[in-house]
Amino acid sequence: MVVQPARQAAEEAQHEPDKGNAGIYCGAALELPDGRIITGKNSPYLHAASSLVLNAVKQLAEIPDKIHLLPPSIMQSISHVKQDILRTPHISLDLEETLIALSISAAGNPAAEYAAEQLKTLRGCDVHITHIPSPGDEAGLRRLGVNLTSDANFVSKSLFVS
Repeated sequence: MVVQPARQAAEEAQHEPDKGNAGIYCGAALELPDGRIITGKNSPYLHAASSLVLNAVKQLAEIPDKIHLLPPSIMQSISHVKQDILRTPHISLDLEETLIALSISAAGNPAAEYAAEQLKTLRGCDVHITHIPSPGDEAGLRRLGVNLTSDANFVSKSLFVS
């Protein structure tokens, strides 16, 4: 049920200017307990799994799409550390990093706090991503307790994942 929507999200990402990262377009889809399908796409700032989980909890918390759960100040700070201090090649947040950022944001943002409370609703949901998950995405999805499937596509042009 979630395979085709994930693949369609990856396809749509190719036609959106703010999606994809370094020429790689990934999609993810999740089926909520009520049967709704939620999708996510990668961007220079978020992995597809991160986008998916944020979209899902926003949907469950009935938070409008225009409201950002992760403020730009948190995103800029994390990007600075990843790029300028840790010297990682990509600044996009994997799911583990995104969940930590969400918990930090929840400390001062009631909408983010309510969205974070919805994470437990994702346990047992079916998820499909269009690529082999990164270690941070895999760990985050495992800890959320979702049922994960993936396509056998690499998330980068490199054979090594860090």
